[in-house]
Amino acid sequence: MKIDWDRRTCARKGHVTYAPDDPRLRRRLHAETALGDVWRCLRCGDFVLGAPHGSGPAADAPLVPRGKVLRDLFILRFLAIERAVRGVFIVLVAVAVWKFSNSQDAVRKLFNQNLDVFRPVFRHFHYDLDHSPVVGSIQKAFGYKHSTLLLVAALLLAYALIELVEAVGLWYAKRWAEYLTVIATAAFLPLEIYELTEKVSYLKIATLVLNILAVLYIALAKRLFGLRGGRKKFEEERHSASLMEVEESAGVTV
Repeated sequence: MKIDWDRRTCARKGHVTYAPDDPRLRRRLHAETALGDVWRCLRCGDFVLGAPHGSGPAADAPLVPRGKVLRDLFILRFLAIERAVRGVFIVLVAVAVWKFSNSQDAVRKLFNQNLDVFRPVFRHFHYDLDHSPVVGSIQKAFGYKHSTLLLVAALLLAYALIELVEAVGLWYAKRWAEYLTVIATAAFLPLEIYELTEKVSYLKIATLVLNILAVLYIALAKRLFGLRGGRKKFEEERHSASLMEVEESAGVTV
């Protein structure tokens, strides 16, 4: 089933109507009914009862995302949510590392006490905690210096900040955020590939695929780095969008 993004958005945010000065366009966007004047929505094309939301030259009509543009905005916001969730999670990890660095000895003592309690239980199920990779990694972390853990926490916070800035920028479809997302995501792809060579998991594979698709989609669809005409073509589309929307909604071809 094909999703009608235009009508779905109008149902949530309301219609957008405009009365252009050009009589030809005005006649095609306006109609009179027994209930009063109706104007065609610039997003979904349905006629809406009541006065238009604005009027003036066709070139000054509001930029209304619709069709492919609206779908692209939905994808960007999906990526924004994913970046925001990841950023919050990394912040929590950074805080945990920082707290651990300040109470390393107490945590080590508590861990060893619990390890002694659970060792017989796991041995009953034929699992040796003393040779467990997870337990080994935790015990190795106890040997890190306080300064090293603080550095790790600071780097995690810096990474989380990048993710959260990306999330805000992508949510509002800012071009600088698209560049930041492509550069930052591409920079970490070699690390993600290296992690897969160490240990394969469905989560790592899904994350790598999602990030590769995000880089390709944003770079190509948004014409970044000179691709598909670059910024010049992107700006031409933006500046002509208002006039084109009015003309297309009115059924006029230039």
